Amino acid sequence: MDKEQVAAVLAEIGTLLELKGENPFKTRAYVNAARTLEGLSEPLEKIIAEERLGEIKGIGDALQKKITDLVTTGKLAYYDELKASIPAGMVAMLQIPSLGPKKIKALHDKLQIESIEQLEQACKEGRVATLDGFGEKTQTKLLEGIQFRRTYASRHHLSDALVVAEPVLESLRGHPDVIRCSTAGSVRRFKEVIGDIDFLASSKKPAAVIEFFTSQPGVLSVSAKGETKASVVLTGGIQADLRVVSDAEFPFALAYFTGSKEHNIAMRQRAIQRGLRLNEYGLFKSTEETRDPKLLVECRSEEEIFWSDGRGTLEEIAAHMHELGCDYWAITDHSKASFQANGLDAARLREQIKEVKRINEQFAEEGSDFRLLSGTEVDILKERLDFDDDLLAELDVVVASLHVAGSDEADNTKRLIAAAENPHVHMLGHLTGRLLLEREAYKVNQQAVIDACAETGTWIELNANPYRFDLDWRLWPYAKSKGVKCVINCDAHRNEHAGFLRLGAGIARKGWLTKADVVNTLPLPALLKELGKKNRHPKRK
Repeated sequence: MDKEQVAAVLAEIGTLLELKGENPFKTRAYVNAARTLEGLSEPLEKIIAEERLGEIKGIGDALQKKITDLVTTGKLAYYDELKASIPAGMVAMLQIPSLGPKKIKALHDKLQIESIEQLEQACKEGRVATLDGFGEKTQTKLLEGIQFRRTYASRHHLSDALVVAEPVLESLRGHPDVIRCSTAGSVRRFKEVIGDIDFLASSKKPAAVIEFFTSQPGVLSVSAKGETKASVVLTGGIQADLRVVSDAEFPFALAYFTGSKEHNIAMRQRAIQRGLRLNEYGLFKSTEETRDPKLLVECRSEEEIFWSDGRGTLEEIAAHMHELGCDYWAITDHSKASFQANGLDAARLREQIKEVKRINEQFAEEGSDFRLLSGTEVDILKERLDFDDDLLAELDVVVASLHVAGSDEADNTKRLIAAAENPHVHMLGHLTGRLLLEREAYKVNQQAVIDACAETGTWIELNANPYRFDLDWRLWPYAKSKGVKCVINCDAHRNEHAGFLRLGAGIARKGWLTKADVVNTLPLPALLKELGKKNRHPKRK
């Protein structure tokens, strides 16, 4: 724990001791120690490491040990036992205006009141007014305070929520079993006034994360606690919920639990229009509600759920790439089988071809040599490509990619070779489908595929997306020796991804490739000539 977290624990210990009616000097010692730590001008960890904690005024031996335990282990048995010894309802009563620890203790000792509900009943029955130090006026104020809490205590300023939420979130990030975590709900949407705080985490050990969450210093009481979800009341009376999901579910859960009701309805409708189902568990290739992992559309981040392909208009893409200094840029949206990328069907692709032609005519009228190339990244299905040959023949560039591979190496290899033999396919994309640090490569006989590309004059993509770098640089010397040309593609889903080309060039150099080995270093007239040669290659079927 850092000094702010330790100070919060000490201050809470002081309050809990006062609720128990402990010696006021002891209570004050914890409160004063908390203030002292908050005012330190150097890290508490450094002071402890240099054994200078005892030099600080007001920090005696007992406090030194407790502070050291909190800093070094994040836990303090004394604090946990103290919290457990006091009914959670008594702590919640601190949220009522003008009701402090001393009065709460008096109510408990004399009327056995341990919750706000019991206090309200006692006030209505007139029993509180009979106590020394209370009276009718105080009883009336308590009832007003309880009603005020019911009306407003469930609503909090965003700034107050963030002050409470951020230390908890930081602690979750540091837990070894937490893969990813975030706030969600109204806090993440930055609503001006929030009701509660939602936390979301991904983990392979959800129970351990739940246990850690419920034992945080800022937790006043635990309302519910299960294997994957917990509800607590944090400092200031703010309720907080934590949900723990698998890392594959995290992007979908984050989108769902962040979105408003209206937003989530709109997103579900968009999915349905595309033949999909979207919920907090995933985006599924299904026309019915499901959680079947076999139907899950893989999205590594929340952004990928929003169908990143096609986000920019063709005019925006062309203007951006022209401004970067490119002579040409190929538009290769996914085919319809790629649900996750809002893949184009035949009708939409033909409309895109027309739009590319219109934009190119506009560039020509303006005296610019820049050109967009029409194309597609067509899925390699089990027995065929996702588009018919007559449509592929209308395009300038065709990339064929395996997006749903099987576990059989021979079958995957056969499908890739069949794509290479298609007279309308110019290149094979991300040959192994690997995602660095996330997904292993498909089982493919890469040398056999390279040999087939050499036979048919098919190019191979060096996918410059930093998650892919596929074909691997170690295989490019072999491909080069067989006469197979490289195409450095950035796999751009938005304009800024054009910057991946630099990464691709670096990987190509690692594979001993030169300018002569990379097709898209050619000027546009020479490239168009090479594209035309592909369909006339003697080894094409």
